[in-house]
Amino acid sequence: METDRMVQVVLPGIVAPEGLEIRHGRVPQAGPGQIVIAMEASGVSFAEQQMRRGRYYDQPPFPFVPGYDLVGRVLATGEGVDAGLTGRRVAALVKVGGWSSHVVLDAADAVEVPEGLTAAEAETVVVNGITAWQMLHRRARVQAGQTVLVHGASGGVGSILAQLARAAGATVIGTASARHHDALRELDVIPVDYRAGNVAAQVRELAPGGVDAVFDHVGGRSVVDSWHLLGPGGSLVAYGSASTRDDTGSKQWPVLKILARTWLWNTLPNGRSASFYNIWAGRALAKDRFRARLDADLTEVFAALRRGDITAPIAARLPLTQAAEALRLAESGTVSGKIILTA
Repeated sequence: METDRMVQVVLPGIVAPEGLEIRHGRVPQAGPGQIVIAMEASGVSFAEQQMRRGRYYDQPPFPFVPGYDLVGRVLATGEGVDAGLTGRRVAALVKVGGWSSHVVLDAADAVEVPEGLTAAEAETVVVNGITAWQMLHRRARVQAGQTVLVHGASGGVGSILAQLARAAGATVIGTASARHHDALRELDVIPVDYRAGNVAAQVRELAPGGVDAVFDHVGGRSVVDSWHLLGPGGSLVAYGSASTRDDTGSKQWPVLKILARTWLWNTLPNGRSASFYNIWAGRALAKDRFRARLDADLTEVFAALRRGDITAPIAARLPLTQAAEALRLAESGTVSGKIILTA
């Protein structure tokens, strides 16, 4: 990677993966309070798949550089930033802009990666790990001895959720296609085949009294079924609408529908709770608190990864210039694990 040249992937509009463009430019300068990161690894997540369809809830106007998160070395520091950060490996959650060989951001938004983790290893658990940790421990507050249902337990967030829940001492039921069941059993997760029909009935057979928490990224009808699977005092955490990925029309409507349902359910006097998790919640109103929580939670996730409490396999590593191939591979549903772009 040239130190004075920047390479970026640009999403110009609603295009097929092959429509991604490569842009070259000069490496940005760090302003006051900022750092420049030489990206080593950035992930391909469901968010980018939605963005290229124009379906991500609050994506910016086209054209823009996608890339939800990244890991890299601090190349330069701006005024007011500890120069000792230079050369250190950090991770950052950026929503957009990560698919770039160099990224400039506020130093306060970077989280240091501990020794012993490679850039690619750390990248596998940035957005997925924070999402899983916060839903499990900050929203549902899952405790040892409880039973939880994780939809998409073989997916990026779902797999980490299931492993973190097991590490917390919970029994985990996980939905996945049959080809992933052996892998789930190896993680001590009870598999349910969502393609076999009537997932709710399969779960009720395993947990007749209901489950203590459900984590649902599917949206649509699944959220309603998830709510009815809760036992007394149970908690539903919805965090997506994957079932509407290929829909047309308003991209906000599927999320707004879930928000309306959770509001209604929370008014019911049955002791159960429902919420929609948004990783960016609170940032606009309390940026310092948001950053402190992000730093604390990602540090916990990195520690869990180092201990072996969680594993996040890498499905493929491709150079940044092959982002189109990486995105198409991610959307194919033929691989398990995180797809990593490298600079």
